Order: sequence, then structure tokens, then C-alpha cells
Amino acid sequence: MRKIINPWQEANIFHCFGCDSSHPLGLKMQFFEDGDQIVSFWKAESSYQGYVDTLHGGIHSTLHDELASWVVYIKGKTAGMTSKIDINFYKPVPTDGKEIKLVGTIKASDKKSIEVHTQLFNQEGELSSEATVFYRIFPQELAIKKLYYPGSDAFFE
Repeated sequence: MRKIINPWQEANIFHCFGCDSSHPLGLKMQFFEDGDQIVSFWKAESSYQGYVDTLHGGIHSTLHDELASWVVYIKGKTAGMTSKIDINFYKPVPTDGKEIKLVGTIKASDKKSIEVHTQLFNQEGELSSEATVFYRIFPQELAIKKLYYPGSDAFFE
């Protein structure tokens, strides 16, 4: 597994709720490349609960969405925006501060879109939710110019 660097971390314009490690309310997600997959490990803490001691469904969705964007950056070598998320919830995720795992892969792609499959596993390793995230993408040159995409080399040392 290879650690992915967040190339926007020190930018003054950067305030991502999902992956900015200095966002006071954010998820502070980190990512790793593992073959064809992008992986994230995250701790479900009580401040993200919905129902008693259970991770809020909106946070589930945000985790899937954020992971999908990093799949697009690393595996799609471009940037874009989420156009649709189809998510299924199977098992609750306790907000006990223990680590959960997320895994994302490209399911399909063409010149204008990438379809990403994401899975979220609870602390027991059980599939808790999964999503198909549809991403509208841009040619790399346009992503660099308009979306501040730094190019695929910027994500690794």
C-alpha cells in the first residue's frame, strides 16, 4: 500500500470538509493506493452520530463521495464533480472511535464520466454500505486550469 499525498493541503483556497487535515469540523480523511483500489481508514467518532451511537447516513454518503473523488484523481488522472450517488446501507457503524475501512475502484469510464464503486466496512469488517458514484470528468488540461488539479505526479513522493 502506498500513501497518497494531499497536494492541496497547504493551499490558501483549500478547505475541504472531507480531506483537509486542518478543517476543525472535517473528516480529515487520508488515502492509500493498493493496486487498482484507493483505500481509506477512518475513525467513526461520536461527533458524527445520527441515531444513538450510530454513524449518520449523511456522513456515510460523504465518506463514499470523498473516496470516489480520490479514485478519480489517482486512477482517472483528472478531476470533475459528482453527478449522482446511488448508495445502499446494510449494517450500522458504531461511533465508538474505532477504525473503519473504505475501498474504491473504477467500475467504468469514458471521455466524459467515471463510475466509481465504493464500499464501507465497519469495525468488524462487515460491509456496512456501498455506493456507485457517478463523476462528470474533464480533460486533464481543463481540470488543471479550472479545477486546480495538480497532475497525477503530485500525489506521490
